[in-house]
Amino acid sequence: MASDVNEITISYEEDGVVLVKELDKVILSKGAWATIIFRYRDWNRAKGEYGPERFTIRRYRKFDNEYRQQSKFNISSTDQAAKLVDALSRWIEA
Repeated sequence: MASDVNEITISYEEDGVVLVKELDKVILSKGAWATIIFRYRDWNRAKGEYGPERFTIRRYRKFDNEYRQQSKFNISSTDQAAKLVDALSRWIEA
């Protein structure tokens, strides 16, 4: 695991194939607890290509100078992401 919040990634490689390809990330909070939202794609072995863009929000806790994942919420589609943004936008404007 990473000791610096900027080093945290969800990219994952196995047997020379990147199975989870991180496209972007935004660090929402830093400190003993960190919250990061990632944009990524999963490798589809059957099709031999990357699937659609997905998003995940993850919480990390720093323990013994290393960040360890504590929880996650996967946003399954761009449609669900748009609905989440719309709801938050309405609540913040209120």
